[in-house]
Amino acid sequence: MIKILNSIFFKRNALMLVSAAIMMLLVLPSCMNSNKWENQDQYVALSGGQIELCKTCPPGFLLNEKNQCIAKNLYQQYESLQDVGVGGLKSALPAVRDGFSPQQIDLGRYLFFDPVLSADGSVSCASCHDPDQGFSDGKPVSSGIHGAQLSRSSPSLWNVAYLNRFFWDARATSLEEQMTGPLFSSEEMGNNPENLKVSMNEIPMYRRLFTEAFPEKEVNDSIQLHEIYTALAAFQTSLISLNSKYDRYAHGYANALNEREIKGLNIFRSFVARCAECHTPPLFTNQQIAVIGTPEPTGKPRDIGAEKTFNDPSRKGGFKVPSLRNIEKTAPYMHSGRFESLRETVEFYTKGRGHAVREGEKLYLHWHIWEPELTSAELDLLVDFLKTLTDESFTPKIPETVPSNLHLQKDISS
Repeated sequence: MIKILNSIFFKRNALMLVSAAIMMLLVLPSCMNSNKWENQDQYVALSGGQIELCKTCPPGFLLNEKNQCIAKNLYQQYESLQDVGVGGLKSALPAVRDGFSPQQIDLGRYLFFDPVLSADGSVSCASCHDPDQGFSDGKPVSSGIHGAQLSRSSPSLWNVAYLNRFFWDARATSLEEQMTGPLFSSEEMGNNPENLKVSMNEIPMYRRLFTEAFPEKEVNDSIQLHEIYTALAAFQTSLISLNSKYDRYAHGYANALNEREIKGLNIFRSFVARCAECHTPPLFTNQQIAVIGTPEPTGKPRDIGAEKTFNDPSRKGGFKVPSLRNIEKTAPYMHSGRFESLRETVEFYTKGRGHAVREGEKLYLHWHIWEPELTSAELDLLVDFLKTLTDESFTPKIPETVPSNLHLQKDISS
């Protein structure tokens, strides 16, 4: 018996050591990551203001012999139900989009924070997707060029490498398709394809960096729109958040969560609350559309959501189920920013199916939004658990300068 126990103990500790070794490997210093490398200026701005692109992958990726950054994480040791990444604590993630070069990812980082992508050089992608706000913007609904108020809140960009649809109404099926929306919207970034090409090609440093990131290009080749989209997609797919307290618990470290957080997890996964049926681990979304009847802000008409995308009346008021990772950082909540806190949000669900739908309004509510009748204490435990999904350890570094030399806002969310 003692030999058996010793064998089990040895194997368990060996597995933990291997897991720890993998995690250490994936947090090696990267010139794109804000928390892992102190002397990043040696990579970012050389003498004469020249920018050199990073040649190492961001954390969470390993460089292969083809100069591609390949995603590596502990969830790859598990299986996945029908390859869609839904299941319990030990389930694989959905298929990931990776394989970009370090140079493409780093070029995308500069583009993401550079206001040159907007028509008048006043807003960047980061204006609505601020790293300090969970890659959202902390507003009920976002603001665009010239202060235009948009109709929905900014969704977080963490773990978009695992998503197959984008926007609240799921109208885009790729990051490249998604980004043309804000780039060429008159209310968001206000640009148009021709102006974007001209403005980018007028910046010598960008011409050089695109040649470096796309080595098949000739030195005098102009920058093409698809290359801009590719670089931005490369950067966004590098935003990985999979090392939260919850993740450490899911991989077998029982002390990662305290008693209250474990109780909150059990409520989250219970057949009473049923949170995990839509916000399914490990991505904490099933990537489907759900009609839940969230009340619109006072005075605003019903946002028809995915009804327009799919030309389907049954999806009126339906929106893509968001991932809950880093949800603590992205208040206010829902497509319209209707709820200011996590506590207020979870309370909405416990009040039951259809309670927030206006009289006379017909919505095909998602079937499992019933009345779980959770107590106040149980709602508090749910919030405690949701906060264990926070992990910003791989937050990328905000560049000190960008190739356009345009002003980079220090307070992006303002």
